[in-house]
Amino acid sequence: MGNMATEITAFLLTISGWILVSSTLPTDYWKVSSVDGTVITTATFWSNLWKTCVTDSTGVSNCKDFPSMLALDAYIQVCRGLMIAAVCLGFFGAILALVGMKCTKIGGSKTTKARLTILSGFHFILSGLCCMTACSIYARRITADFFDPLFVAQKFELGAALFIGWAGSVLCILGGLIFCLSLSEGFSIRAEYSYNGAASFPTTRNKTSKPAQRPNKETQEPLRQFGRNAYV
Repeated sequence: MGNMATEITAFLLTISGWILVSSTLPTDYWKVSSVDGTVITTATFWSNLWKTCVTDSTGVSNCKDFPSMLALDAYIQVCRGLMIAAVCLGFFGAILALVGMKCTKIGGSKTTKARLTILSGFHFILSGLCCMTACSIYARRITADFFDPLFVAQKFELGAALFIGWAGSVLCILGGLIFCLSLSEGFSIRAEYSYNGAASFPTTRNKTSKPAQRPNKETQEPLRQFGRNAYV
């Protein structure tokens, strides 16, 4: 029962993390223009993995999609690939978790369900690592441009999408680790129980077995006399 409760807790953590990771991909505010040292702000620039936008003082936004994938910076292409991989890995991990959890009636034997659940844990861990890497690469580029004294273009700050992505990746990694550790502990307990049972079986058999009885001397004497008479 405790193992089932642990699986449900891990499933809720991973699903919550995967939802946050998936919502990070289309979120607009990956980076927002900095107002440091600016007295009057007439427009706010913000950007994500797919477009760049500007919002004027009246609240009207004008967006422009990135014209060509090949013309993009390398870090944006890497972040796109990692985020898409994170969403796909989390999706397959959720399916494997639903099939492999003990509270579901599908998936086959207990051993098969346990293996599927461990595999789903690895999927969620990889999903969280991909999202965390993508957000960290994007944030590093923003901070590098912000603190570069030779960078004269518009400087940006970290957007809300990055913090959402980091939070989702932590939940995915934590839930995936709980999946793997809980089931590996169950496997070790089961293996120890089977080993102790196999070791105790011959001991019990030896205790119940009776030693062979030696023939009495009275029964041996007629046999010896019979052998002598036959020889004569």
